[in-house]
Amino acid sequence: MKRFISLILAVVLVFGVSVGANAVDLRKQLDDLRASFKAGEGPVAGDYSVDYMYYSPVKSGDTKKYPVVVWVHGLGDGNYPGEQIEKNYMAFWASEEFQSRFGNVDGAFIIAARSREELGNSWENSMIYPLRAAIDDFIAKNKNNVDLSRIYIGGYSMGGKMVYKMAVAYPEMFAAIFPICPAWSPSQSQFELIKDIPVWLTSSKKDPIVNYNNSVLPGWEKICATSTVAADCRFTTLGTARLGDGTACKSNHYAWFAVNNDMFAYDNSAYPDSSTVDATGKTVNLTSPNGMISWLYSHTSDYDGAKATDMGNLEGQGDGGIMVLIFDYFHYVIEFLKKILAMLGLA
Repeated sequence: MKRFISLILAVVLVFGVSVGANAVDLRKQLDDLRASFKAGEGPVAGDYSVDYMYYSPVKSGDTKKYPVVVWVHGLGDGNYPGEQIEKNYMAFWASEEFQSRFGNVDGAFIIAARSREELGNSWENSMIYPLRAAIDDFIAKNKNNVDLSRIYIGGYSMGGKMVYKMAVAYPEMFAAIFPICPAWSPSQSQFELIKDIPVWLTSSKKDPIVNYNNSVLPGWEKICATSTVAADCRFTTLGTARLGDGTACKSNHYAWFAVNNDMFAYDNSAYPDSSTVDATGKTVNLTSPNGMISWLYSHTSDYDGAKATDMGNLEGQGDGGIMVLIFDYFHYVIEFLKKILAMLGLA
């Protein structure tokens, strides 16, 4: 009996050490990848400038032209410079493995932009032109290595709202977009403005913040009805939002962790509890390494590098009326409560 108990304890100990070691390895990998990002800031445009953290794939003497991926954080993740890459795993896209999935150039610039939440601003319309100005400025500074035909933008929650708004405002710029549990959806007429842009939408059916049936799904249905590139558009639906090892996230709102891992599990198998279809209704079976990154790289635009001077198609428009303000306020309350729980050690 003692021998049996000793064996069980040994197994438990080994398993615990293994799990702990894996967690430590993951944290160290993320810390190292985040450390490879540098700080930048765009010019003042309107009332704001947008600061960002960026990763550059360019080597000394490099003449390659690389894609640019713009990453837009959600509410509560932009209170100070750097927080926008601390609160998610987007830094994985700077890893050697994920960079190698960007076509024959084996790399991409990543710009993780930040809304100035310390000023009470979370991707309101007033940030549309400043964000565009920051992207324009970054492209100008790296013009020798930027592939203008491959500018992409993605983000989650309130950042997903901004992804849609940036695409509607400047459809000529983006070769593809990837909104995640977006806290806003364009109108039918606005979807007409982006009907030629491939969209990959991601959401959990159990999302407690951005309702799947009332908010996300109607947007997908408009894409299906409007898109001229329906076979290139995708919708990934999660059940329980999970990390790449199958561990359930703290909230089913956290669908962006699937995107952070390029739509695969950590071992590059199928992402747990997920399914993907295109806008023609066809099931899409994702097989590593052909996930979101390779999908993005397969799409190009005719963007010529012209800079914006205003909010483009959204010039003069407000944030969407009282319902959007209520929705924003609701998000602020949720994030405030999360911070209180974290301070008390309950989250």
